Order: sequence, then C-alpha cells, then structure tokens
Amino acid sequence: MNNDILNEVYATILDRQKNPKEGSYVCYLMEKGIDKTLKKVGEEAAEVIIAAKNNKEELVYEVADLWFHTLILLAQSGLKPEDIYAELARRKK
Repeated sequence: MNNDILNEVYATILDRQKNPKEGSYVCYLMEKGIDKTLKKVGEEAAEVIIAAKNNKEELVYEVADLWFHTLILLAQSGLKPEDIYAELARRKK
C-alpha cells in the first residue's frame, strides 16, 4: 500500500493547524472544533454507504472525502496516520 499521499495530505493538515490560512476548509474545521469534524465524518460515512449502492466512481469520491475528514480528526486528536497503519499491521497477524 502506498501511504505517501495520505502522509502528504496529513502533513498539509498539520501545516494548516499550525499556520492557519484564510479561506482554508481545514482551518475552518479546526476553528469549529472536533464536534464539527465528527459531524462531517459521520456525514461522509453515510455518503460512502449510499455511494456503495450506486457506482464505483461515486464510491471512490466519497471514500476520499471520508479519509480526508478522518485525517483531520486524527490531527485534532493528536494521532498520526502511522498509528492507524500500526494497528492495521497488528490485525493482519
């Protein structure tokens, strides 16, 4: 699995967290707090379920949204993608 893009997106999220930019969606979510991000993660999860019943292109788009919002949630929670990779590696044993 190529984790590079997830790590790059996560690094951008951390940069926005440390160096807010006006008009940034990530900054908006960070400013609103974890409850807003949790709401978005829930919405995106529901959209993944609906997309899975429709078509593959829509499913790809919605899973990307879910992963993106989950990366923001990880940053807000002080976790890293590597924490998730380690857990997934542990489960495959």
